[in-house]
Amino acid sequence: MDIREISPEHARALHGRGALLIDVREPHERATGIAEGALGIAKGELQAHPSAHLPAHDRELILICQSGKRSMEAAQALLHLGYTNIASVHGGTTAWRAAGLPFVQPLQSDDERDFNERYSRHLLLPQVGVAGQHALLGARVLLLGAGGLGSPAAFYLAAAGVGHLRIADDDVVDRSNLQRQILHTEASIGQPKVGSARERLLALNPRLDIEAVQARVTSDNIDALLDDVNVVLDGSDNFPLRYLLNDACIKHGIPLVYGAVERFTGQVSVFDAGRHRGQAPCYRCLFPEPPPPEFAPSCAEAGVLGVLPGMVGLLQATEVLKLLLGIGEPLVGRLLTFDALAMRFREIRLAPDPGCPLCAPGRAFPGYIDYAAFCRGG
Repeated sequence: MDIREISPEHARALHGRGALLIDVREPHERATGIAEGALGIAKGELQAHPSAHLPAHDRELILICQSGKRSMEAAQALLHLGYTNIASVHGGTTAWRAAGLPFVQPLQSDDERDFNERYSRHLLLPQVGVAGQHALLGARVLLLGAGGLGSPAAFYLAAAGVGHLRIADDDVVDRSNLQRQILHTEASIGQPKVGSARERLLALNPRLDIEAVQARVTSDNIDALLDDVNVVLDGSDNFPLRYLLNDACIKHGIPLVYGAVERFTGQVSVFDAGRHRGQAPCYRCLFPEPPPPEFAPSCAEAGVLGVLPGMVGLLQATEVLKLLLGIGEPLVGRLLTFDALAMRFREIRLAPDPGCPLCAPGRAFPGYIDYAAFCRGG
């Protein structure tokens, strides 16, 4: 028995004469509007529990979705379950609206409306969906630095709905920052970077929890900063802090998303040795010792193309989201380098060092050290 495909006008006429009109799209899709008089029952729910929603097997049913594909699939499933009087709306709600038929907003709370509208593009992705978006909203990320790397990363993590961002930085906004640190504006000059960052991020997504920590990150406060954190994003610009973050993340078993820029080049990786000893490398496996200062000048000394931190920061934010959602292949055991002048990416495989003093299997955490002295060669 074939399923009837009917026009939106025919569907509305049949609904007016008593047929049951059911929108089988997901709740977040229906949030933008629904055919007047339709009941909202997601396709999966309708197929799993039809008797809970449909009064009788011979009741006249009309199913509608966005384009007509899912409603036809749902109709076929119901037909196999013994429902005999079913039609599907050809062209779905797209055709319904094009025909000028009444389209209404379903009743929602403010929180539901914000969730469905704000994250609608995420909700359409099977790899994210409603469950994944709620996972992001429940996640906690520590972002070290509200500067060149932290600015784009923080913007996109906030826009993506990472529910709690803890941002640590002890610096204030300087006019020289504005060339690349897009969290800040001319009006922010002289303000603490974390305060400026919090203000801009809440203006973008006011339902998040943005924790601004104006403090220099040291061995004394790193454990408290890592409390209840799921992922750490390294937006620092100095070797002592990078080694401290690496060691602390190994101690606490937290993945560290690393990024660095200089002049026209950048690099990104994910160090997750704390959770995968002997399988994933750490920062010390890549750099057992810091290079001499003359071979690793800071951006203040060497300069940096303004857009480069934006590109690297966005790659870092992408890795954070993948880790939080448990999707894709994070950059664990891989160093991604980027040359902006040549517009070329290169991937370098990284192996864990079996003799690493921090992440080798069975190695006890040795405690924090004087990282400044270590990086001076002292």
